[in-house]
Amino acid sequence: MTSDPGTGPGAVARLLHLGTVVADVVLGMPALPPRGGDVLASVATVTAGGGFNVLAAAARQGMPAAYGGAHGTGPLADLTRAALAAEGIAVLLPPAPGLDTGFVITLVEPGGERTFVTSPGAEARLTEEALAAVTARPQDTVYLSGYALAHDANRAALLGWLPGLPAEARLVFDPGPLGAQVPAAALDQVERRADWWAGNAAEATARTGEATPETAALALVRRTGRAGVLVRTGPDGCLLAGQGAGRDGLIRVPGFAVAAVDTTGAGDAHTGVFLAALAAGLDPAAAARRANAAAAISVTRPGPATAPTVGALNRFLAEEPARNQA
Repeated sequence: MTSDPGTGPGAVARLLHLGTVVADVVLGMPALPPRGGDVLASVATVTAGGGFNVLAAAARQGMPAAYGGAHGTGPLADLTRAALAAEGIAVLLPPAPGLDTGFVITLVEPGGERTFVTSPGAEARLTEEALAAVTARPQDTVYLSGYALAHDANRAALLGWLPGLPAEARLVFDPGPLGAQVPAAALDQVERRADWWAGNAAEATARTGEATPETAALALVRRTGRAGVLVRTGPDGCLLAGQGAGRDGLIRVPGFAVAAVDTTGAGDAHTGVFLAALAAGLDPAAAARRANAAAAISVTRPGPATAPTVGALNRFLAEEPARNQA
């Protein structure tokens, strides 16, 4: 375990991530193979991914971060822990013996579209006994994901831990692609406590049954306990509903035009930078603008954990007026 920046005298607000950090096996290819077919990958990398992407995005903005989820013993677990350590992210729990951390096969097509296949490992077997050692403080931002809640063991541990969360702590829920596989009662419990629901347009419409991101965002406000909703709308940017919203209940925060290379991890970069900006005291619209810029930078870079540093993000935003005039 590495030192936790969220404890001790003078501790500051941190991002406490209770999701799943995995290894990403990323394969670039000209097109997905047909069923029963084969295709040669042009690029192949193995990196830390999953929850690591959100943690790294926040840490690169200067927000202290800690991983409170499960991790295993084996080469993939070693790889993910080394990546966390390199970003200065604390690991709060000891390795779970006898099982390696899981991995995700990520297939990336030209234009940046990606397809995932996940093989769960130790990160999917968080126990109530282990999680009892993780304590959130009032100033923390706590992140939960649909990836974690989709696993039976993690869901039981997290739902048992959640009632002890300090009332002042900010809870963020990101449903992710597996959100639809989480039992409705579990989603209801998490959303009733959530300060922010953060997901993409497809996830928002799937959760609410609404036809558009706008109506889905408004419907989600009624589901969440503290009425903050962010819906990512791809290159168009994102929508905010609830906290500080406009006359129609929404704030539309435009995106930034870039040539996408790989969209893997862009949503995670968006979320991590948004949370770091909120923790730094920005209002939701200003935080969302920084998040949109971070996602735009992310999609121009190959790989999953491509969120910018705070310096790179500030330079991008400073140069934006000149880019628009070119």
